[in-house]
Amino acid sequence: MATDTTRQALASRRVPSLPRGSAWWRLVERNFMVYRRSWLVFLVGFLEPVFYLFSIGVGVAGLVGDFTLDNGTVIGYTAFVAPGMLAASAMNGALYDATYNIFFKMKYAKLYDAMLATPLRPTDVARGEITWALLRGAIYSAVFIVVMLVMGLVSSWWMLLALPTTLLIGYAFAGAGMALTTWMRSWQDFEYIQLAIMPMFLFSATFFPLSGYPDVIAAVVRWTPLYQGVVLCRDTALGSMGWECVTAAGYLAAMGSVGLYVASRRVGSLLLT
Repeated sequence: MATDTTRQALASRRVPSLPRGSAWWRLVERNFMVYRRSWLVFLVGFLEPVFYLFSIGVGVAGLVGDFTLDNGTVIGYTAFVAPGMLAASAMNGALYDATYNIFFKMKYAKLYDAMLATPLRPTDVARGEITWALLRGAIYSAVFIVVMLVMGLVSSWWMLLALPTTLLIGYAFAGAGMALTTWMRSWQDFEYIQLAIMPMFLFSATFFPLSGYPDVIAAVVRWTPLYQGVVLCRDTALGSMGWECVTAAGYLAAMGSVGLYVASRRVGSLLLT
C-alpha cells in the first residue's frame, strides 16, 4: 500500500492539463516540426496540378478555343480549367494527409496511442490532423493562385476569396478522409478512395462544362463535393458570385463538420476501448 508521501510524489509527476481550446494545436505544431526539414514533399505536391495547367494552356487550349458558359460569359479554355484545377489541388493536398499519413500513424507508428496517454482527447487528435491537412492543401493552393495570376487567368477582385475557399475545400475533404480512414484495414482499402476521387477529378466540371453532360450524369455530378469546390473557385475567378456559391459553401462546411465528428468518435472508440 502506497504511503501518503508516495501518493504526493506520484501526484506531483502528473502531466498538467492543457487548455481545452488550444490542445489540438499541439498536434499541428508537432507536424510542423516533422515536416520543416521535408519541404520537398510540399514542392512535389503542387507540381502535378501546375503541370496539368501548363500542358492545357500551351497545347489543348489552342485546339479547343473559346466557349460560352451557361451564364453567357465567353472565356478561354485555360481560364475555364484553372479554377477547377485549383479546387482539385486543395482536395488532393488535404486528402493525402488525412488518409495515407493518418493510417500509417494509427496502424503502424501507434502515434495516437501515445498521444491519448497525454491530456489530448480524441477530438483534439481529429482537429489537429484535419487542421494540418487543410493547411497543407492551402499551401498548394496559394502557389497555384500565384501561377494563375502570372498567367493572367484572374479577371475579378473576388479572387481574393479564393484562398479561404480552398481552406473550406480542404476542410471538407480532410474531415471526410480522416473519418473514412478509421475504417481502413489495409493499404489495399485505399483503392476505394481512389475509385471515388478519380471520377470526381475528371467529371466534376473540371475540364468540361456541366451542360455538356447528359441530364442524368449532370444531376449526379451536381451532388459531388469536388463540383461544389469547382463552383466556388470558378465563380471567384470569374467574379460571378451567386446563391449557388452559398449552397456550395454550406455543403462543404457540413461535409467537413460531419467528418470531424465521426473521426473524433471513431478514434476514441478504436484506441480507448
